[in-house]
Amino acid sequence: MTAATTERVVIPVSGMTCAACQSRVQRTLARTPGVVDASVNLMMANASVEYDPSAVDTPALVETIRGTGYGAEMPVAERSAFEEQSARDEAQQSEYKELRTKAIATGVVGAVMMAVSMFAMPAQMDEGHMGAMPVVMAAVTLIVMAWAGRHFYTRAWAAFTHRAADMNTLVAIGTGSAFLYSLYAALRPSAFTARGLSPDLYFEAVVVIIALILTGNAFEARAKRETSSSLRALADLQARTARVIRHTGDADSEEDVPVEQVRRDDTVVVRPGERVPVDGEVISGESAVDESMLTGESRPVAKAAGDRVTGGTINRTGALRYRATTLGADSTLAQIVRLMRDAQGSRAPIQNLADRVSGVFVPVVISIAIATFVIWFLAGDASGAVAPTIPAFAAAVAVLIIACPCAMGLAVPTAVMVSTGRGAELGVLIKGGAPLQSLAEATVIALDKTGTVTEGRPTVTDVEVAAGTALDEGELLALMASVETRSEHPIADGIVRRARADGLELQEPTDFEAFGGRGVSGTVRGRHVLAGNATLMRERGIDVALLENAADALASRGRTPMYLAVDERLAAVVAVADPIRETSRAAIARLREMGLSVVMLTGDDERTARAIATEAGLDDVIAGVLPEGKVEEIRKLQQGGRVVAMVGDGVNDAAAMAQSIGIAMGGGTDVAIEAADVVLMRSDLHGAADAVQLARRTMRTMKQNLFWAFVYNVIGIPIAAGALYPMFGLRLSPMIASGAMAFSSVSVVANSLRLRHARVRQGEKSQ
Repeated sequence: MTAATTERVVIPVSGMTCAACQSRVQRTLARTPGVVDASVNLMMANASVEYDPSAVDTPALVETIRGTGYGAEMPVAERSAFEEQSARDEAQQSEYKELRTKAIATGVVGAVMMAVSMFAMPAQMDEGHMGAMPVVMAAVTLIVMAWAGRHFYTRAWAAFTHRAADMNTLVAIGTGSAFLYSLYAALRPSAFTARGLSPDLYFEAVVVIIALILTGNAFEARAKRETSSSLRALADLQARTARVIRHTGDADSEEDVPVEQVRRDDTVVVRPGERVPVDGEVISGESAVDESMLTGESRPVAKAAGDRVTGGTINRTGALRYRATTLGADSTLAQIVRLMRDAQGSRAPIQNLADRVSGVFVPVVISIAIATFVIWFLAGDASGAVAPTIPAFAAAVAVLIIACPCAMGLAVPTAVMVSTGRGAELGVLIKGGAPLQSLAEATVIALDKTGTVTEGRPTVTDVEVAAGTALDEGELLALMASVETRSEHPIADGIVRRARADGLELQEPTDFEAFGGRGVSGTVRGRHVLAGNATLMRERGIDVALLENAADALASRGRTPMYLAVDERLAAVVAVADPIRETSRAAIARLREMGLSVVMLTGDDERTARAIATEAGLDDVIAGVLPEGKVEEIRKLQQGGRVVAMVGDGVNDAAAMAQSIGIAMGGGTDVAIEAADVVLMRSDLHGAADAVQLARRTMRTMKQNLFWAFVYNVIGIPIAAGALYPMFGLRLSPMIASGAMAFSSVSVVANSLRLRHARVRQGEKSQ
C-alpha cells in the first residue's frame, strides 16, 4: 500500500480525560482492519487516522471510536482551518466556564458541610441515634455527585461496560465507596457502636474531593487553552474584509467586501496601517510590510511592483495595489494554520512510554488499593485496634484518588503544542512531534549551498568567449538564457535575469532536456545549445580545455563557471556569483557552538564550493554531488548512529531531505517544502539554529514532564497507602490526596507553558 492509496481524516473525540482513555482509543483504532496509522491526541481531543478507503471508511471509524465508550463526530469537511480553530476555542472556553462554575459551587457546599460536621453535629451519639443532620448531608452529597460529579460516574460506567478503566474509574470508585460507607454509617450507626466502632462519616470529604478535582480540571482546561494561544493568534490574523476595485458601468470603484468574496485576479487596495487581506502580487505602489507574525523577522520588508504580499501581514507605510492570487484554503496563512494544527495533533515517539504504562495503570492502582485495605485491616486487627476498618478504608480511598494517569497523558502533547506554537512565532514551522524529537537528537547539519548558505539570486559576473567563436557575447548569452528559461535552478534564473536586463531577445527552446545537477540542453533558433558544468560537457564529448584555466580562475574567486556549447562546439564560459547571506557566517558559527557538525553538501565545483565555504566559516565541504548522490552522502553521514538534518531549498534537495531530517528554507520550492519536516518562513540559517535549540528545550521539557508524572505516582501512591505511618505516624487523607492529584496535571501543563517564552539565539553550547 502506498501513500497515494491512503487517506487521512481527523475525527473529533469527546470524553477523554487521561492517558488511559487516549491509549484505549488508539489501540482500538490501530487494530481496525484498513487503518494504516492512528494518532489520538488528548490535548486536541481528536484522532488522526490514516486508512485505506477500500477497506474502511470514515463513518466506520467514527463508530469504532464510539464503540470504545467515547464520543466521536463526523468531521465537517467544508470548515476552514480558521473556523475549526474558532469552534475549538468556543468549546474550550465553554468547558472551562462549566468546570469553574461547578468547582466554585461544590467548594462552597463542601466548606459549609465541613463546618457543619465540626460544629453542628452532636459530639456524641444519643443511644446510637445520630439525628437528622447526617441524612441531610447524605442528600446534599448525592446532589453534588449527580450534578457536579456526574461525568466521573457516567464515564466510569461506560469504561466498565467496555471492559476498561481510566481516571474516572478511580475517582468514581474512591468517592462512591466513601459515600456508600458513610450512608450505611448514617442509616445504621448501631451496627458500628455495637462493635465498639465509631461510625465516621465521609460526606463532606466526598464533596471536597470532587470540588478539588474539578478545580484542578478547571485550571487544566484553562492552561490547555493557553497551549494553543499561538495557533489562535495566527488564526486571528485573517482579515475579515478586503477593499477591492469593482467595475461598475464605465468607472471603477473601491468596495469593501467580506474576504471570502475576494476572487482570484481581483485588484485589492491596502492602505498604510491596514492588514493585507489575501495573498497577492503587487501591481503598483511602494511600502514596507511587517511580516513578523508569519516569519519572525522584526524588520519590515520593502515591497514594490512584482513583489509578493501575504495575507495577515501589516502594511506599514505606503498604499499598495495588488492582484489577488491564492485564496481561502490555499492561502499561505491557511496552510500555516493547517500545518500547525496537524503538528499539534501529532505524536512524539517518546509518548509511547506513557501509553504503555497507562494501558495497565488503572487496574494496577485498583489492585494496590484493595491490597492496601486488606493489609491495614489485618494489621489493625492483629494489633488489637478498635476500628481497623476506618484507617484501612481511608488509605484505600487515598490510593485511588491520588493516582493520576492524566499527567502522563498530558506530559508530551502539551509540550508539542506549545513548542510548535512558539516555533511559529519565531518563523519556524515544525511538522509534528516526531520531527521535533528527531531534530533535538541531531548531531550533523548538512547545508546546501545555493539559496541556503548563499542568497539564492545568482548574477552573471563574467562571460569568456572561446577563441574562434563566430557569435558575440550578447548572442551567446541570448542563446544560453533562452534554453535556461525552462530550468528551475537559481543559476538559470540569474542568467535569464542578466539577459533580460541587457535587453536581449529570448525564444522558447524546443527539444529541451534537463540533466539533474549538471545542466540543460535545447534547440534555439535552429542551433543546438548545451549549457552546464564540465561533467556534462565531457559526457557529451565537448572538449573544455580551451577555457578550463579561465573557469578554474573564476571558481577560485567563489564564482560558479557554466560552460556553453553551440552546435557541439565549446563557445563560452559564463561565471555566476551568488553572494553568501549576511547572516550565514554567524548562524553557522552558532550551530557549531551548539555542538553540531556542519558540512556543506553541494553539486557545485570543488573550487567554488571551497571558496564559499571559507567565506562562510565552514571547513567540511562535499562538492560536485549530483542530486541522487546527495542521498548517498547523507547515508554516509548517518553512519555510526549520527542523526543528520539537511537544510535546502530546491528540487535537487528534496530526496536528500526526505532521507534525513529535512529543513526547508521558506523561499524554496514547493517540492522541497513538501519533503521537509521543518519549514523556515524566512530565508535565514538562524532559523535552523532556532529550530534545533527549540527542539532541544522541548525534549528537556517532555522528559521533565514524564519524570514528574511517573515520580509523582511512584512516591504518592505508597504515601497514600500509609508507607510513612509505621515510622512517622503520618497518614494521607483522601482530601489532601485529591488536591495533590489535581496539582500534578496542572504542574505538567504549566511546565510546558514555559516554552512559550523560550529564548533563542543565546548560543548555548550544551542543552
